[in-house]
Amino acid sequence: MTITYRYKDNLYVNLTNRCPNRCEFCLRTTGDKVGDSGSLWLEREPTVDEIWASIESRDLSQYSQLVFCGYGEPTYRLDDLLEIARRVKKVSDIAIRVNTNGLSDLIHKKDTAPLFAGCIDSVSVSLNASTPEKYDALCHSIYGLEALPAILRFTKHIEQYVPYVRMTVVDTMSESELEACRRLCEQTGADFCVRHYTPDWQDPET
Repeated sequence: MTITYRYKDNLYVNLTNRCPNRCEFCLRTTGDKVGDSGSLWLEREPTVDEIWASIESRDLSQYSQLVFCGYGEPTYRLDDLLEIARRVKKVSDIAIRVNTNGLSDLIHKKDTAPLFAGCIDSVSVSLNASTPEKYDALCHSIYGLEALPAILRFTKHIEQYVPYVRMTVVDTMSESELEACRRLCEQTGADFCVRHYTPDWQDPET
């Protein structure tokens, strides 16, 4: 069971395979690994102690960041994620990032942004569309048309609690849609990042 894996200069933590979306561009549809990791499909979700043991087995000084990403939406296990982040902060000064679809408020039915304060250094939020209808057509979220407004609220709010926040899109969209997404991102105060997509995409960066 692959709990942690290296990609480029970062150490990734694979908490869960659960996700409320079925994004058409998701690398889960084309493979089961990233780089030289083992399969990222989990037989079961690892416990906090199992995750911590996997992190402790690594030399954190060899990585630029610790990233909660994996093959699912990490904020499904938000309490566990934050507990692990707090443990890491006690033993290392490595930067900690969360790659997320921004739907944790809907997942947990509460305002989750304040919980990130003090233990998460950066958050990368997938934007991917400029309207609720386009987002639903592309990402097929269980939250339907509620999803995109919730993502924008979360991103704007978490700016108050995390030092660095960005929103990302994949470069398969038209120039007009790209510009519309850029304008949405500006309203949240987050940085805007365009990611390159290829058919055999193996890049976990959100």
